Amino acid sequence: MQGTILGLLAETHIHPGAGQSEGVVDLPVAHEKTTDYPFVPGSGVKGAMRDLAERRFNDGTVERIYGRPDGAGELLLSDAKLLLLPVRCLSRCYLWLTCPYLIERFQRDRLRVTNDEPQQLDFSALSDGDPPPILCAGTDGEKLFLEERLFARKGKLPDGVAKLIAPLFGNSPAKQRLVEQLAVVRDADFAWFTRYALPVHAHNVLDENKTSKNLWYEETVAPDTLFYTLALFRNGNAAQHLDALFFENGGRPYLQLGGNETTGQGWLHVAKVTP
Repeated sequence: MQGTILGLLAETHIHPGAGQSEGVVDLPVAHEKTTDYPFVPGSGVKGAMRDLAERRFNDGTVERIYGRPDGAGELLLSDAKLLLLPVRCLSRCYLWLTCPYLIERFQRDRLRVTNDEPQQLDFSALSDGDPPPILCAGTDGEKLFLEERLFARKGKLPDGVAKLIAPLFGNSPAKQRLVEQLAVVRDADFAWFTRYALPVHAHNVLDENKTSKNLWYEETVAPDTLFYTLALFRNGNAAQHLDALFFENGGRPYLQLGGNETTGQGWLHVAKVTP
């Protein structure tokens, strides 16, 4: 089955809601159950694309591409999976953080739409240490504070990591910053940031006397977070539709996902990775 990969770079805060409250956060984002990584369910990705297509086209093809209640469509879309998480750094603007497991998972997903063999990337430098190791641009031994956690640089990124991820960026200036801002940490350390370092915003409802009536906390995914989704095609019609929707004939490569659309949230820049 033919297909492509769509890179989704967050331009604003994203709130793919989980629908249930956990802990002090009243409205958390959707997290994968096994890893705790934020993600956007495939049903949300497909629904957002269908809504965009219905507003842009009026040629009767939407049902054929996206399906009907009694029939499958020609376009298959996966969950939008996390690959890079922006994390604030004391000595730099921020770092795009990832881990060996996410890179391995991305390479396995690529095999579904390309014939490229997975690259053998060496992350052996991420051995146990105190402070924990990090691979990124800089000098060996450099101390980096990410949020309130201290890391020590243990070497440069393995050859090929930035080249593997770069095609997911449709924005050229962002792509040019990738090599300097990309960093890899151990899987367990990365999971800590996805659990405890996502932005949380307080919202309030005031009455006519400016007295609080309802205070709640909402979790979001920060701008410049990088997701990707697999788009598989039952035939060429779906591929042509995707190009027309985002990349050709006046299409704009932007997609709105998640809640709070009327307050400017949920916008992602879409890039197509050609096999």
